[in-house]
Amino acid sequence: MRTPRLIAIATLAVFATACSQQGPGESGAPAAAAGSARTIGLAISTQNNPFFVELKDGAQKAAADAGLQLVVVDAQDDPARQISGVEDLIQKKVSAILLNPTDSSALTGAVQSANRAHVPVITLDRVVNGAQVASHIASDNVAGGAMAAQFLARRLNGKGNVIELVGVPGTSAARDRGNGFNDEAEKLGLKIVAQQPANFDRAQGLSVTENLLQAHPNANAIFAQNDEMALGALRALSGSKHGPVVVVSFDGTPDAIEAVKQGQLEATVAQQPAEIGRLGIETARKLLDGQGVQKSTAVPLKLVAKDSAL
Repeated sequence: MRTPRLIAIATLAVFATACSQQGPGESGAPAAAAGSARTIGLAISTQNNPFFVELKDGAQKAAADAGLQLVVVDAQDDPARQISGVEDLIQKKVSAILLNPTDSSALTGAVQSANRAHVPVITLDRVVNGAQVASHIASDNVAGGAMAAQFLARRLNGKGNVIELVGVPGTSAARDRGNGFNDEAEKLGLKIVAQQPANFDRAQGLSVTENLLQAHPNANAIFAQNDEMALGALRALSGSKHGPVVVVSFDGTPDAIEAVKQGQLEATVAQQPAEIGRLGIETARKLLDGQGVQKSTAVPLKLVAKDSAL
């Protein structure tokens, strides 16, 4: 016959064993929930960019509203770190993965691993090359790049020497925005005098712009493939003796909208990152409920200039 003391010890041992199998996910949600049928993983490229913070926030709110657990892993713009994060989500047996890839080619193997584990993957904002995903949710980056070129052509009366600040090479967003802008700029008579990566980063946008302004004194326009680089470019221009330069960017983050209101940034092609996150969760929920989902969902874009930003 067991004494009350032995029963208590045995109970504590079972409790301790159970607790040892749990650990906090990066989102703060218990990892134990990751094995449940209502847990979604979100592998995000970085949280150092306001755009992706908004995307994550939109996903978290939608998950809470739907009664789903969300486990977030942040790659900090490192493809190797993101591959490890996706593998960790697979090991935790999440029911679906929302993936905002750091690199469209580097994550192919990770998505294939998820496919082998029968974990559906939904890509957000950027595609993954050569891998099967359940759905892709993003803005039409090619159309957005074209919108930026059209605005610059109108603003410059069809004559402009443009510096292009390129995002992270290898991402579909950088490729598509660049293709949309470059093709349309050529049609409209704009001349692209320089293209250089600044990796979607504000500090790099500043330093790259400083160098390119010196190398191209005839430049009178800048197209930045995201707002962070544009805000860096504006800072470079504020400390430069270069002539007037029209700056247009892409994303529609709060800082960029404020810069448009202040007349510093001419325009931004605004996405809806929170909506991308929300639609990602909605699509995952449909998959969990056995419903059909669209292979691709385009989230509307809007050109925001000073009049529309006020």
